[in-house]
Amino acid sequence: MYDAVIIGAGVTGSSIARYLSRYDAKVCVLEKTEDVCTGTSKANSAIVHAGYDAANGSLMAKYNVEGSEMMPALSRELDFEYDMCGSIVVCLSEEDRPALQALYENGVKNGVKDLEIIERDRLLELEPNIADNAVCALWAPTGGIVCPFGLTIALAENACENGVEFFFNKEVTDIEKTENGFVVKTNDGDFETRTVINAAGVYSDVFHNKFAEKKMQITPRKGEYLLLDHATYGYVTHTVFQLPGKFGKGVLVTPTVHKNTLVGPTATDIEDREATNTTQEGLAEVIEKSALALKNVPVRQVITSFAGLRAHEASHEFVIGELAEAPGFFDAAGIESPGLSSSPAIGLHVSDMVAEKLGLEKKADFKAERKGIVKASDLSLEERNALIKENSAYGQIICRCESISEGEIIDAIRRPLGAKSLDGVKRRVRAGMGRCQGGFCSPRVMEILARELGLSLSDITKSGGNSKIIVGTVKDSI
Repeated sequence: MYDAVIIGAGVTGSSIARYLSRYDAKVCVLEKTEDVCTGTSKANSAIVHAGYDAANGSLMAKYNVEGSEMMPALSRELDFEYDMCGSIVVCLSEEDRPALQALYENGVKNGVKDLEIIERDRLLELEPNIADNAVCALWAPTGGIVCPFGLTIALAENACENGVEFFFNKEVTDIEKTENGFVVKTNDGDFETRTVINAAGVYSDVFHNKFAEKKMQITPRKGEYLLLDHATYGYVTHTVFQLPGKFGKGVLVTPTVHKNTLVGPTATDIEDREATNTTQEGLAEVIEKSALALKNVPVRQVITSFAGLRAHEASHEFVIGELAEAPGFFDAAGIESPGLSSSPAIGLHVSDMVAEKLGLEKKADFKAERKGIVKASDLSLEERNALIKENSAYGQIICRCESISEGEIIDAIRRPLGAKSLDGVKRRVRAGMGRCQGGFCSPRVMEILARELGLSLSDITKSGGNSKIIVGTVKDSI
């Protein structure tokens, strides 16, 4: 019997797990795929929103501002990449200035600090490549960028170190109410629990509607992106949004914590909850709209494109809390933008709700800190030489584009909730995320995975399941 079963190992589920691990309780996370951070959390804008956009008084506004304020300290505690680079909302027409003023006033009501409307001269100082017709902008210095993989994995690893169990390839098929709580049925066994926490992303309405009188409708909203090469880093130094106006709703252009440039997304409502394919039309829209607020966006230096799905709830609001019709069933549903920004606050508050429900007590030995993977190329020459002397694997560069060593890949596999696939390694250390997109390093990463996991090369997958890379007769090495 578990005290709590969390459905979904995205950033919301992992954050709830981390904060719930502060309490003396038996907790597990059920994830239908082979790893954490494989759904919405892995394919988004990687933005920590300041909190000026969400409607005043909404849960989105409350958790966005609180989560954004929590992020700097959390990044130090859990050792993930975060940069408070600031964000800019560009107004492209004088007739849209009142809308910018309204956005500023909403942000002030939401409690966002240091907001300011700046005129064109100051805007050009911040972003020299701004469009000629840009009039003014909302400047939010508390906006930031983060690595969504790094954040989610850090939360999950810390939860695991504090006793939370993670079960992968466990797809929840049904939930039944019992006298003592719930039975959560999966494709591979049942789990008895006193409480259930629904953090299932685009599938969260399925579980909510099992018990709730007021039904929820989640619509998958696809966002398509272009990722540009390291050579474009510095083209913008802040996240640049476009104010929705007479030119329609634009797309953002932002630096990333890994020194790329990200452009997107589109926003297309679809029916298929697994449709993360990109389209010619969507990427063309990204290119066209990015040129409205900025000049000469370097889209010719694209190294990859991708798409993610947001769990859009019909009333555009987070659904968080215990269901009256099913005591012990907690929702963390409808978590779309600013969900990534809000995740620390959601995790904190939902965990406290569950703890109060169950009468849990805080642990005396909770480990609040977690150390991430050492990136050898970030070290000084002296530090790197000392590391290589201690472990020669750090002197073997496997991914040339991102300068990733064998030692880092081994660490990614061996650490708590370690990588089991090429994408698992990629999310943890970026091997395969560079200009060649794994064309050079994938065979060597596969060999390391096979060796470390005691598997055949033919067992190694891109992202778990049936995503086999090699079929047929395989030799011991490539």
